Amino acid sequence: MRSARTLQQLTIKRSIHPPPPQRSAGIIGAPFSKGQHRAGVETGPDRIRAAGLLQRLQQQGCAVKDYGNLTFEDVALDEPVQGSKSVRAVGSANQRLSEAVQAMKRDGHTAVMLGGDHSLAIGSVHGHSAAVGPLSVVWVDAHADVNTPLTSSTGNIHGQPMSYLLYELQSKIPALPSFSWMKACVSARDLVYIGLRDVDPAEHYILKLLGVKVFSMSQVDQLGVARVMEETCDYLCASAQKPIHLSYDIDAIDPSVTPATGTPVVGGLTYREGLYITEHLSQTGLLSAVDLVEVNPKRGRTEEEVLSTVTTAVDLLLGCFGHVREGNHPSDYRLPEPQR
Repeated sequence: MRSARTLQQLTIKRSIHPPPPQRSAGIIGAPFSKGQHRAGVETGPDRIRAAGLLQRLQQQGCAVKDYGNLTFEDVALDEPVQGSKSVRAVGSANQRLSEAVQAMKRDGHTAVMLGGDHSLAIGSVHGHSAAVGPLSVVWVDAHADVNTPLTSSTGNIHGQPMSYLLYELQSKIPALPSFSWMKACVSARDLVYIGLRDVDPAEHYILKLLGVKVFSMSQVDQLGVARVMEETCDYLCASAQKPIHLSYDIDAIDPSVTPATGTPVVGGLTYREGLYITEHLSQTGLLSAVDLVEVNPKRGRTEEEVLSTVTTAVDLLLGCFGHVREGNHPSDYRLPEPQR
């Protein structure tokens, strides 16, 4: 006989695979680069759209509303504060993004934020939580992005967003200009990292201290991506099934596939592993918002490198909305009748 615990686990697994509802994607572009110092990442949203994202989502039966690109004000005299660069610009941009994500969720969409750099996750996750309540966050990235302003060696806020979002780190975040609107909204227990392979000493300490669930690339290699995703969903759904926010940095994928990004790190996810993550999360029925960030066309040495990066980004997003590699058909498809 199966144990009570085994039956409970089976119930959890079945309950997170309901029949998929009609999917509806709200798309917002955030052409913002001030969270880091490499120009070009602000062109990511338009390149991803130009690669056919909206049309391909519609072709697979997904309703789409494009909210266009946010515009961000130039901030004069944005000197470093507490060691962090462009604080006022990053704070202001993320406040605008938070409001935009809240509007998309009120309209009933799965929110898709096209970056821009990963500092934008501050506003995206904050807006998502403000709209729907407590979240689970799956952070797919080569980097942990959990430095605090006082532990960051570069001062680039794209390496810090998770520290702003975690309840457990709020005592370590100094008061910063343009961030008075910001409130922590994620518990360390509700966070899972996948794909890490370049983690600073302070970040490593933070992750261990808080007991964050981490699947580094070493663990992906050891366990296989299917086991990683099964354990991720079991972990996140063990106590309650919260909406999932997927924050996907394109540098999680190996740079042999996605070289046009600002901080590539060798030894990353394969194209197939990267897609499997999105497909699996889509099948839970809990995926409620997605960030796709750090596509930087100016970092590609050739147009082929840019195209490989951009088309992979599109494919990852299609996986979030039900695309499966064994084939798809519209829900209303019927075989044609022969003429008599």
